Amino acid sequence: MLPKIRLDQLSTSSRVAAENDVVPTRRMLLLASLMAALPLAASGRAAHASPLNPAETIITLPDAIKFVPWTGAPAHSGEVATLYGGLEKPGPYLVLMKWNPGYMSAPHSYVTDRLSLVLSGTWWVNSGADFDPDRTVPVPAGGFVRRVAHTPHFDGVKRDAKEPAVIALFGLAPVDLTLVDPSKPGWRRV
Repeated sequence: MLPKIRLDQLSTSSRVAAENDVVPTRRMLLLASLMAALPLAASGRAAHASPLNPAETIITLPDAIKFVPWTGAPAHSGEVATLYGGLEKPGPYLVLMKWNPGYMSAPHSYVTDRLSLVLSGTWWVNSGADFDPDRTVPVPAGGFVRRVAHTPHFDGVKRDAKEPAVIALFGLAPVDLTLVDPSKPGWRRV
């Protein structure tokens, strides 16, 4: 059997468990990780990245993202920017939707799940076939919403909001949006 080593032989601020088992302290763990990195730092060689291949890593900077008004929606209600795929093309898509204050969608559903990440502003959401903007729930920037396929829901931005809400939407297309009541408008002024 190997002899047990007391940690207090290595550090004066260490703790020793019952029966002299070694219990590492934060200081010793930090020291060990720094000592392990020392040979890399002492080598004097800088790390170099390979050049970016634009065919393999496609970057779109914020000023190159172009929003266009929604089709079939009231003027100034919102805009969309397609970053990848499309809502009608089969396959994955990524779009940004900008909801302006005072507009909400009528209850509707999709044939596939939709994953939503609020990037800025506050998005107001609810589930169900009965449109009631007063019962919506706020989702602030950084919040995530999953819309389950074939379940009715509605969402938008309340009139008193100080800014639009921008939401990143991910999913599989075609989306095939279906209104709960097609005899009523798909967008509501609130």
